[in-house]
Amino acid sequence: FRHAGLAPSDGSKDSPLKKQLEQFYYSLLSHGMKMSRRPQSWLEAFYMLEQLLERLDTGSRQVVFLDELPWMDTPRSGFVTALEGFWNNWGCHRKNLMLIVCGSANSWVLDKVINNRGGLYNRVTCVMKLSPFTLKECEEYFAAEDFRMSRYDVLQSYMAVGGIPYYLSYFDRGCSLHQNIDRLFFADNAPLRGEYDRLFDSIFTQPETMKAIVKFLFSRGGGFTRKELLEELKMPSGGVATDYLNALVASDFVIRYVPFGSRGSGARYKLIDPFCLFWLYFIGKRKDKDEMFWQTNDRLPSVIAWKGLAFERVCFSHIRQIKESLGIAGVKTNHSAWIKRGGDGGGAQIDLLIERGDNVINVCEIKFSGSEFKADLDVYRAVLNRQDALRQILSPKTAIHDTLITTFGLVPNEYSSVFTNVVLLDDLFR
Repeated sequence: FRHAGLAPSDGSKDSPLKKQLEQFYYSLLSHGMKMSRRPQSWLEAFYMLEQLLERLDTGSRQVVFLDELPWMDTPRSGFVTALEGFWNNWGCHRKNLMLIVCGSANSWVLDKVINNRGGLYNRVTCVMKLSPFTLKECEEYFAAEDFRMSRYDVLQSYMAVGGIPYYLSYFDRGCSLHQNIDRLFFADNAPLRGEYDRLFDSIFTQPETMKAIVKFLFSRGGGFTRKELLEELKMPSGGVATDYLNALVASDFVIRYVPFGSRGSGARYKLIDPFCLFWLYFIGKRKDKDEMFWQTNDRLPSVIAWKGLAFERVCFSHIRQIKESLGIAGVKTNHSAWIKRGGDGGGAQIDLLIERGDNVINVCEIKFSGSEFKADLDVYRAVLNRQDALRQILSPKTAIHDTLITTFGLVPNEYSSVFTNVVLLDDLFR
């Protein structure tokens, strides 16, 4: 039995509950239920489902798949209570029944199903989280769709829309990467220009609050502490705020990390979702209507700055591939970022720091480049300055390996030896 909830109201005069129940009734009919009066409540609807499944039961596996579950839970509908009753009083006693529930609104699924403290507490047997594609999976997707795209362009497409198959499906194989980005975001009737609002409306039960959190996190690359978030957004400290942040983390919009040298109370929340970063950077505050913006402004300072930030986010999403490239896939590690505010020795910033269980720490410099990266005197001094700052807090037995993560390699010169390791674009496609 398969049923999908209806999207939120389109302005119809019928109550949301009535429409959801009517749609459920039609699903019952299409799966073999005899015509009868339409259910007046979810308790009655689930009872009808029980009757249908019992009539069709031959002893073999029965699967009930309920998609877009959050949309079915309209205000004051009693849906969750009815679902609890369906499972606890009937479903859990059927040895051949599998109930699968699914939903785009991650915060609802987390609160009402996975972390339920009522009738569904500890009832979930398996959780399947659908995460974005990796770079390698994006490459495989484009190849399956017969795209001719270099890894450099696959990377930039990932920096703009992330590893979301739905967004990748909009790419036209007859267009260049730059033409595709203009088509998706900057042209008249661009399909993804209004996607930001649609995305939050479909995923979260409090979309405006979630957008406010994401917009604030966007304002600082290194992220903010929970306390800073609550103070800025004037949110009360408590379980609700925690639920909001946990939902953003679970949805792969945000990561929670503890900066190196800090305790758990110093944990920060950092925006890593590529689509949100791109939209807020170029679409949310855009006033002009240049339909060829991306093709004609590739060297604009704001675009160059975005590429650096977006590439850093890609690296945070591919820690496993970076570890494999460094030959430490089996070594226990913690990864974070680190910022040392100015003082007698000046400030220092580390984009990515991998603290290893074998007494080595990889201090990663992340540089997006259209060609081989060339280290100069400023880079050399910055690396040495970070080493000095770190040695003040590191154990004497810890070795520092300065690691460059870049696209096409490192130009050998008098300064390049400052890097112990180099991770390339191809390594991120492992």
